[in-house]
Amino acid sequence: MGHFSVSVVGKDRPGIVAEVSRILFEQGCNIEDSTCTILSGQFAMILVVFHAKFTTIGELSPAFDEVRSKMRLIVTVHDLKDDEVVHEKAFAGHPHIISVYGADRPGIVYTVTKELARRKVNITDLNTQVAGAKDRPVYVMVLEVDIPEEVDMKELEGEFGRIRKELSVSITVRPIETLDL
Repeated sequence: MGHFSVSVVGKDRPGIVAEVSRILFEQGCNIEDSTCTILSGQFAMILVVFHAKFTTIGELSPAFDEVRSKMRLIVTVHDLKDDEVVHEKAFAGHPHIISVYGADRPGIVYTVTKELARRKVNITDLNTQVAGAKDRPVYVMVLEVDIPEEVDMKELEGEFGRIRKELSVSITVRPIETLDL
């Protein structure tokens, strides 16, 4: 028995999730975790699946050959060791949403995430897109993060103030209210 990660990438079209989940169901896999998104017309999905008998990639990967050719998808299967599959939160911290808006330019993601990494802030979700008119594109970045207890929020806000001026962007930070399930 084993866990596998399955990544799927290709031109977006209806039916991708249905076909991938059909194959996993027919192979006897249980989908434990998944996420998917569309980026500039490209579909991307990552799943963590469990199979009660399969232990090698070679037992699961060939099942995707038809969807690879018919839907022109890149499907990659990796085996996961037991210690690589974690169901509890790996990092402690207070969840926050950080929103960044400004004129589109290189370096926005790097500049913000570099400062978060320096403070051991864990990014749990990241979405970026260019919006607005073609002649006046606006870059929008939304991060969900876990900020460790020991981070000095006033110092972080001061650093964001420097970044606001340097990149001419707006940055807002707000806590997320969480429910313990």
